[in-house]
Amino acid sequence: QVQLAESGGGLVQAGGSLRLSCAASGRTFRNYAMGWFRQAPGKEREFVGAITWSNSRPYYTDSVKGRFTLSGDNSKKTVYLQMNSLKPEDTAVYYCAAAEGYYTGTSYYRASAYDYWGQGTQVTVSS
Repeated sequence: QVQLAESGGGLVQAGGSLRLSCAASGRTFRNYAMGWFRQAPGKEREFVGAITWSNSRPYYTDSVKGRFTLSGDNSKKTVYLQMNSLKPEDTAVYYCAAAEGYYTGTSYYRASAYDYWGQGTQVTVSS
């Protein structure tokens, strides 16, 4: 079994920052990318960002570009999401995911590209 554990969520005022962490544990597995998704109440889960380990390149959805930064360590199967200039519309449960499949970079925008998911961590941004 593979487990993903997120941490770092919480309540912050608009304009503030949070740093989410995600660590994979359990059996050894091929890991070509790790990503973050979020789901706000009443909305579908949406892609936030992903990092591919082949070239350590990050990808972001347009709404977070310039505000969020992905980083990580493939040897530790750990990924971080630094979130700055947070807005109330960033409020959601944030999920970490890991992919065993190798795809072209933008394919990781899809939830179906991922094999393992964390339980999620709540991020609430007050206005």
